Amino acid sequence: MSRETKKLGFGLMRLPRKGPFTDVEQVKKMVDLFLEAGFTYFDTAFVYLGSEAAIRKALVERYPRESYTLATKLNVMLASNEKAARKQFETSLERTGAGYFDYYLLHALMSNNYKKYDKFHLWDFGKEMKEKGLVKQFGFSFHAGPELLDQLLTEHPEVDFVQLQINYEDWENPSVTARANYETARKHGKQIVVMEPVKGGRLADPPAEVKKLFEGYAPQMSCASWAIRFAASLDGILTVLSGMSNVEQMEDNLSYMKEFKPLNEEEQELIRQAQRLLGKSSTIPCTACHYCTEGCPKQIPIPDIFAADNKQLGNGQMAEAAAAYEKAAADGRRASDCIGCRQCENACPQHIAVVNRLKQCADLFEG
Repeated sequence: MSRETKKLGFGLMRLPRKGPFTDVEQVKKMVDLFLEAGFTYFDTAFVYLGSEAAIRKALVERYPRESYTLATKLNVMLASNEKAARKQFETSLERTGAGYFDYYLLHALMSNNYKKYDKFHLWDFGKEMKEKGLVKQFGFSFHAGPELLDQLLTEHPEVDFVQLQINYEDWENPSVTARANYETARKHGKQIVVMEPVKGGRLADPPAEVKKLFEGYAPQMSCASWAIRFAASLDGILTVLSGMSNVEQMEDNLSYMKEFKPLNEEEQELIRQAQRLLGKSSTIPCTACHYCTEGCPKQIPIPDIFAADNKQLGNGQMAEAAAAYEKAAADGRRASDCIGCRQCENACPQHIAVVNRLKQCADLFEG
């Protein structure tokens, strides 16, 4: 693409809901604000429930195709064979009506699934779609360590970019290895799309000590702004995805990213202080991606339960945590229903010991 992509992308995984459905009218307002501010990058995926269809109504049917860039993804874990995997591309084209994808990704590569992408020849498929003009840029999103990332980028130098989880809390986290993955991608000369810069909203409402730190320096700036600007300040960043869920979040993001200024040295030091504070935290590093819930035989609302627990782990808000747990488990699906099958742990990009954490939640809230 000739024009430079501005460093805020609209992540479409957490779109606003109206009952069981996506609130398309609110998404339209968010799309309008985003494009009016000069931003162009929209990110969805085959597995994001209702997202591809919603962006067709809110974006594709309302704006010229050349005025935006659209990314979506193919998830091999939902495919029983190569034909079914390739069919996802056709389905995504039908759902979005976009005609082609500016960015197309193999989705959520980890140590327990990357060989399946090889088995189904999906790297070759990406190249084929690019040669046909149906894909402009081809890459993959990644949730493992730098050794596997280095292997994949060595075996597939043809990829144009890589999507990585980068946020200041996980920069040195040994289970996420954000810094090491970033450095590996840059060693291979790849541009990076950042996902989870606010860690599923966790860094928009961090523990009290971190919030106090940021508010003391710039009380007018949201905590989320620190997280997104941290990621956007790195070299080689194509864009930073923010999974916005309402107009207010969109307006906040645009307020500091429209005229983006990288973190200065004083602000970088505050980030380092926040990292040290978070390093002492016992909170559950859940990003509410919901990959764990899709195959749960008991349909336990795991991210909602963990969010409740984090209220007391991060801020000592036991009463609020108990109320949030009761709301999460209102339909009778409780932490104690876990049967220990561990499918959730196999799906978790954060490598959380979900079964043990659910037991702790059951002991706390149900004991």
